[in-house]
Amino acid sequence: MPYDEDLAERVRETLPPADEVSERKMFGGLAFLLGGHMFCGVVHNDLMIRLGPDGATDALERPGVRPMDFTGRTMKSMVFVAPDALAGSALEDWISQAAAYARSLPPTAAPRSE
Repeated sequence: MPYDEDLAERVRETLPPADEVSERKMFGGLAFLLGGHMFCGVVHNDLMIRLGPDGATDALERPGVRPMDFTGRTMKSMVFVAPDALAGSALEDWISQAAAYARSLPPTAAPRSE
């Protein structure tokens, strides 16, 4: 199983109501994009969250959070959140934080049609 389908469905149910949210397979899992910016996703059974460098540093203080590392190099603006740290309103809180960060980024360029 490349990613936890149940967690992916929980994320879908929690996503902000916006037309600009899309899904894309990446990082060996499923990523969710807001206005073209990846802001959260599911890799194996972990929640992947993009919070920016400062937000990720702060998040690492919380239980169940670890740096996102795919290639032996830490991605400074992203973290993984373990399944046991997603109970109650925690999933919604993480997604809300990630969506706020994505909204703070400059608009992405529209894809070119060829």
